[in-house]
Amino acid sequence: MPTASFGVEDLLLEQRIDDIHAVSAHDVAVCAVKCPHRDSDGYRSTLWLFPLDGSAEPRPLTAGTSQDRQPRWSPDGNRIAFISDRAGLNQVFLIRPDGGEARQISFFKGGVSAFEWSPDGRRLLLTSIVDVDPEARGAPSKLDQPRDTDAPEVVWRLPYKLDGVGYLLAQQIHLFTLDIASGEDRQLTQGAFEVRSAAWSPDGRRVVYSRTREGRLAHRTGLWVADADGGHARQLTHEQGNASAPRWSPDGRWIAFTGNIDEGDAKMQLWLAEPDSGQVRMLGGDDLEVVPSSSLYWSTDSAQLRLLLAQRGRQHLVSLSVPGGERRLLVDGERQLGGIAVARSRMAFFWESGDAPLELGAADLDGRHEQTLSRLNTWWHEREPLHAEVRHFQVPDGKGGMEQVDAWLIRARDTQGPMPVLVDVHGGPASYADLSFQNHAFWPVLCARGWLMVVPNTVGSSSYGREFAERLRGHWGEYDLPQILAIIEALQREGLADERLAITGSSYGGYMAAWALGHCRVFRAAVVCAPVTNLETHYGTSDSGYYSDPYDMCGTPRIDRETSRRLSPMTEIERARTPTLILQGKEDERCPKCQSEELFVSLMRATDAPCEMVLYPGGDHHVLKDGKPSFRLDGVRRIVEWVQRWAEQPLDPDGGREANGGQRSDGQ
Repeated sequence: MPTASFGVEDLLLEQRIDDIHAVSAHDVAVCAVKCPHRDSDGYRSTLWLFPLDGSAEPRPLTAGTSQDRQPRWSPDGNRIAFISDRAGLNQVFLIRPDGGEARQISFFKGGVSAFEWSPDGRRLLLTSIVDVDPEARGAPSKLDQPRDTDAPEVVWRLPYKLDGVGYLLAQQIHLFTLDIASGEDRQLTQGAFEVRSAAWSPDGRRVVYSRTREGRLAHRTGLWVADADGGHARQLTHEQGNASAPRWSPDGRWIAFTGNIDEGDAKMQLWLAEPDSGQVRMLGGDDLEVVPSSSLYWSTDSAQLRLLLAQRGRQHLVSLSVPGGERRLLVDGERQLGGIAVARSRMAFFWESGDAPLELGAADLDGRHEQTLSRLNTWWHEREPLHAEVRHFQVPDGKGGMEQVDAWLIRARDTQGPMPVLVDVHGGPASYADLSFQNHAFWPVLCARGWLMVVPNTVGSSSYGREFAERLRGHWGEYDLPQILAIIEALQREGLADERLAITGSSYGGYMAAWALGHCRVFRAAVVCAPVTNLETHYGTSDSGYYSDPYDMCGTPRIDRETSRRLSPMTEIERARTPTLILQGKEDERCPKCQSEELFVSLMRATDAPCEMVLYPGGDHHVLKDGKPSFRLDGVRRIVEWVQRWAEQPLDPDGGREANGGQRSDGQ
């Protein structure tokens, strides 16, 4: 029976499956389970084994005193390799599934970022960081000595920085092989590019890898095929702006990969390449949208692919026929599935929803006989239960008509309206509502205090078809804010919502919260996280704004400055009256802190609206998702306290506050 309400500290209790893997040798999955560690203000992760038929209890394989991640069974199922930071840098370790001491097998100066077993189980294909001299401007320049971190940072190409990494041009990520028995390694790639992912051919004689382009604009990625020693490398894809996650079919005929045509497009489609002929085709149609970072699994006869698709705000497990692309739904529901793994006769996947925590599930290869295998978050079921549902709303389509959009409504199960409402706008804008507790630990806390969470998928959201997503171009804020307001009005007419309204969001969601400040007087409180506030400056200061902003705003390769100024929240910010809290990672390179600083300074100087800004030192764009646990706790506390405090006080249309004896926000 439930015994307590959700609280801020619950954030420290969550256990998440970060990765999952299985092989056809048996029906056992290995998972990396990650959880916050209060004493170190960091994270630790443990490898777990889960029998997929439920015949035995899951058991931990490592001690959980370090970060053990990316576990991978050997093809014969007798060993497990994984990456761990237990030796300092991330290196590869080997362990047997029956336990024992893990053995380090890689010793790369740049650590290991990813790897894959060869088909015969004798070698690993892996990526590692190589130091280079940025003064060489792309010429071969491998350094024998570590580069001085205080040296000048010469910039000669785009991108030159990356969120969570910083300056890029002193390092490259390249492809290596590692012989497990001898420990001998061999570098396969070299040049002014970076390898993103790679895979062996079924016979182990060739490799396919995704890498960035060379030259002034190096953000586009393509597939290359080479011999297993790195020789005879040739480019396989040309038309695609992005190509990633390649997987060779068991018969060697096809390479499946995810990608898209336009470099700024965040929506990933599925593609088939024939490595021998060089032909590339789309599989499943233009509106088929693959979940980002989804693994692709071939059937043994090379006739089907299993993968995760985004469909109307959910993430489902499907199979597609090859080469026809006919779709068959295997596992669905009012939830979002995460990673998948295919074993001998069962599939494993993890999932979560707005009212249930992340757990591991399994089903037969055809999707039948699903069962939940894990109890990672039993604490959740000791709290008062939540209720999550998808509702459909009639809203203006921005062109004089009406259309239907979805929104998730999440509240405590026994709560009755009217309730205060927090609207949480997703990022993107070509994305959709994310239901993870990791990103929204404040949802259950506010629900326990009588709030209703409204999480909309308005126009511009992906997973609803390309036309719906792309109609927002040139109309950020102009089309989607009226839809949000129409949803609120419908809930108020229904008696679920009252006048205590707040809005929040991160990234594009931060943009929308900032846009609402100057374009409506509905919200009594706003929390703006890692926002875009000035599109002209974001274009030139973001690590990806120079190609993503023009595409998302106008569908063009270059910025339209007039449109950028019109659609920037800063244009009308002087009209703001809503008390605003701004949360920002100080080292965010995706939506740099100058975006938050400009918003804060303008609100402080041009309005009397109460405003505070919190900067998190060292925090990147995702600081409130996977930054230091202490920072995440701080962010959740501030969000909860801010919206609860200010939602109780009606806005003063003249810009002051009726509270605090009528004093201005600066005390005068």
